[in-house]
Amino acid sequence: MSLSHIHQSPSIPFFQITGKIKPMELDLTPKTAEVLFEGDGGGYYTWWSSKVPLLAKTNVGAGRLVLQPQGFALPHYADISKVGYVLEGNDGVAGMALRNTREEVVVKLKKGDVIPVPIGSVSWWFNDGDSDLVIIFLGETSKALIPGEITYFFLTGLQGVIGGFSNELTSKIYGLDKDGVEKLIKSQSGVLIIKLDKTQPLPKPQTEITKKLVYNIDVADPENVVENAGLIKTLTEQEFPFIGDVGLSVIRVKLEPGAIKAPSYPINPTVRLIYIARGSGKIEIVDFSGKSALNTQVEAGHLLVVPQFFVVAQIAGEEGMESFSIVITTNPLFEELGGRTSIWSALSPSVQQASLNVDSEFQSLFISKIKETTNLIPPTT
Repeated sequence: MSLSHIHQSPSIPFFQITGKIKPMELDLTPKTAEVLFEGDGGGYYTWWSSKVPLLAKTNVGAGRLVLQPQGFALPHYADISKVGYVLEGNDGVAGMALRNTREEVVVKLKKGDVIPVPIGSVSWWFNDGDSDLVIIFLGETSKALIPGEITYFFLTGLQGVIGGFSNELTSKIYGLDKDGVEKLIKSQSGVLIIKLDKTQPLPKPQTEITKKLVYNIDVADPENVVENAGLIKTLTEQEFPFIGDVGLSVIRVKLEPGAIKAPSYPINPTVRLIYIARGSGKIEIVDFSGKSALNTQVEAGHLLVVPQFFVVAQIAGEEGMESFSIVITTNPLFEELGGRTSIWSALSPSVQQASLNVDSEFQSLFISKIKETTNLIPPTT
């Protein structure tokens, strides 16, 4: 049906008429994680898709791992590809057996590190320090058992997959007698995360492997930095090839107190999953109808889902704000609505005047103001 055959009410967006998507169906409210497990060695916290339906609708998911000193996350694999970002701790150790390999790689983790974890890879995580190790995981869930969530399969422990088979089959697979089978499947009584004795040896991190599989985004050179405003760092497979294995890119935005990240939207048809890593502030999101989809305060620990092509602005509070986000593409492209590189600068003056319904004097003033700033705006004095 052509557009000329559709009568559009001035109060109802065209896309609402067609039924493709309705703004009132999208709850963009930021959410905090809920407890999945807590024990002596630490805890794991998740965002349930039943509580945040937009996670399932957009096929993204998240979880937060907290390991106390000597905390050990038992070997497991997950049903999604994801990236981990170390929020706290400088003495983390992670082991990983990448897909279709028989070799375990061991890396060191510290605050600011990004570590991709491809789908199906077996990994374990350990805190060798004296303070908590905290890692946020963000990923894409289109292939997950439960869209919008990360499901883990543990090799050992009370929920270990080897304990789910019959003793007879386990005996034949591993060549063990009855007592051996019992010892194999019941010796580890822990669940998900345990606390190891300090005398328990574990493999040491491999320096060269760490350089290939881990990238510290906190100390990396940003592509944009503005004094008294902040910085933006986008990490893709061009700079960090291993992240290409999970099909994601990550973006870190650090804003000084009172600073603003001007509105932007992705050119790629990609969802953005944003985690507020530190500080607090405000997030404003505008949808396709030109209406505010979200205008709310956020703080460390909040998770937000931004549907594709929606426009987002970030405003830091009194303590500043840092966000860590993923986009579901290896080649993220964004268009800015503020600053000298904004899309406005690409449009001819006459088009600007006609579109805004303003005279040439105001159009010139508008463009001159845009060219004075970037997409990072310091607080006004």
